[in-house]
Amino acid sequence: MSKDEIYAGEDFAAEPFRFNAAVADVFPDMLERSIPGYRASLEAIGSLAARYVTRGSTCYDLGCSLGAATLAMRQAIRAPGTRIVAVDNSQAMVERCRGIVAAEMADTPDGPDVDVILSDIRDVAVGDASMVVLNYTLQFVPPGARDELLAGIARGLRPGGLLVLGEKVVDEDPQMEALLADLYHEHKRRNDYSALEIARKRTALENVLVPETVSAHRSRLEAAGFGNVAVWFRYFNFVSIVAIKP
Repeated sequence: MSKDEIYAGEDFAAEPFRFNAAVADVFPDMLERSIPGYRASLEAIGSLAARYVTRGSTCYDLGCSLGAATLAMRQAIRAPGTRIVAVDNSQAMVERCRGIVAAEMADTPDGPDVDVILSDIRDVAVGDASMVVLNYTLQFVPPGARDELLAGIARGLRPGGLLVLGEKVVDEDPQMEALLADLYHEHKRRNDYSALEIARKRTALENVLVPETVSAHRSRLEAAGFGNVAVWFRYFNFVSIVAIKP
């Protein structure tokens, strides 16, 4: 696993964050060191897949990057006749994801088939789904497009189907938000990111990653048609939400 040093070098060029080949090369390390509780979120996705995925249905990993959530679902699904559709709009991510998934399917051919698709997730018609994952993806979708995306997911889920939404959030209380942000930056420093790297990445993500409050996510999910919505996990300013279609 290559170490994430994208924002460390003297040859660093300031530009907005993009999921390009350089990011794809170090993405597993970036996630491990940057997202508190990331492994726990993947474990939960597997547990939820084992519980909620139903016979003959389709599962979606929207914003799949290198396919970590896709594999978590695939390794846990026991319902027969299922398939997984993994979608990302980054050519570099999709190319690497296809290789990772192909190796997994060769090792365990009895698991669900996986289609890895290069596409904007807003152009994907979710249908006959029992589980959809948006793991740290919605935050990169323009805020004005989020309602329609989630409404389409809700329409495409079977009754009783599940959405897992992982997001970076902001707190309604400015004082608490400042505390959580400081704790998060300390977390990154403990994971060997320098103050310069933290500052550079924060600048690169401005207007690219647009976080919202938990209450905003809850309201949007309920408006989209989800009947039960709950935060199952929170670590500083990162949350994982589950939402069930009635």
